[in-house]
Amino acid sequence: MTDGFELIERNAAKHVEAFEKLKRSDELKRAVVLAAEKICASFENGGKLILCGNGGSAADCQHIAAEFVGRFKLERPALAAVALNCNTSSVTAIGNDYGFEQVFARQVEAFAHANDVLVGISTSGGSKSVVRALEKAKELGCFTILLTGDACKASITDLTIKAPSDDTPTIQEMHIFIGHFLAEYVEEKLNESRNIQV
Repeated sequence: MTDGFELIERNAAKHVEAFEKLKRSDELKRAVVLAAEKICASFENGGKLILCGNGGSAADCQHIAAEFVGRFKLERPALAAVALNCNTSSVTAIGNDYGFEQVFARQVEAFAHANDVLVGISTSGGSKSVVRALEKAKELGCFTILLTGDACKASITDLTIKAPSDDTPTIQEMHIFIGHFLAEYVEEKLNESRNIQV
């Protein structure tokens, strides 16, 4: 029989271990801050944030986009962010006509411009639909970011941020932490530069 307390403790230990690794890694912290700086620069230059992912990562994309379009902590104008998984008619039409691998790349082709930032979220780094979107975004001159896990070997983006874990739920927990950091940092940075009035 499963011991609920033991399960909580085991999963909490995985979570704490990953976040302790983040706290100790200047390289990882620099990568996360660089991602935030690139998103700031995009907004300052009239660009937007585009996110894509599948399954739980799709939900994370939707969550992160909402923090920018709505607000995180500060009252400020809306910031242009979109999660490509949210338009079910586009996703299903593209999947039906071109194959699931193209469901995000086709939308990137439609909406992305050189000033934009594309964030792909894939715990393995190998999701073909996310990889195709990142490739298309690079073709269009976007700055590309991959949020992934420690085991990812891909080097297809301008910036790869690896959550220091090989446990999918722990990786996803860190991805949403990073998403919240990005929203908070961007709000504060843009407010300081007076590009947002609060």
